[in-house]
Amino acid sequence: MKKQIVYYFAKAINGHDIEKICSLMTGDHTFIDAHGNKTEGKDKMKAGWAGYFQLFPDYKIELTDIFENGNTIAAFGFAEGTYKGLKTENNENQWRLPAAWKAVVEDGKIKQWQVYADTKIPFDIIGKNRQAN
Repeated sequence: MKKQIVYYFAKAINGHDIEKICSLMTGDHTFIDAHGNKTEGKDKMKAGWAGYFQLFPDYKIELTDIFENGNTIAAFGFAEGTYKGLKTENNENQWRLPAAWKAVVEDGKIKQWQVYADTKIPFDIIGKNRQAN
């Protein structure tokens, strides 16, 4: 069942369904980004997801492998998006990267969601577009 909660969470992320994402979080949910920065609390994460979906309105994750060890789930796959939906002929604003996620599931909800990915490409795309404006 814990793996299924992670699949539901990924489906909510892919649907950009912030209310569903939040309904799958514990009240003391902790998000840890690829740089180790922590955001704690459902309300902060609601705003965080909303902001991220504005940056990457087609953001989605693909889970290809998932493993369970007690309350900890490890998922592997890909993350992708297009900066502000700005599609170009040569796809310079799009990215697709290998990624991994660590989830801690408690009482049927995600207590912790941690992302592991090389964020250089998305950050370079953001920087390039900000300089152009």
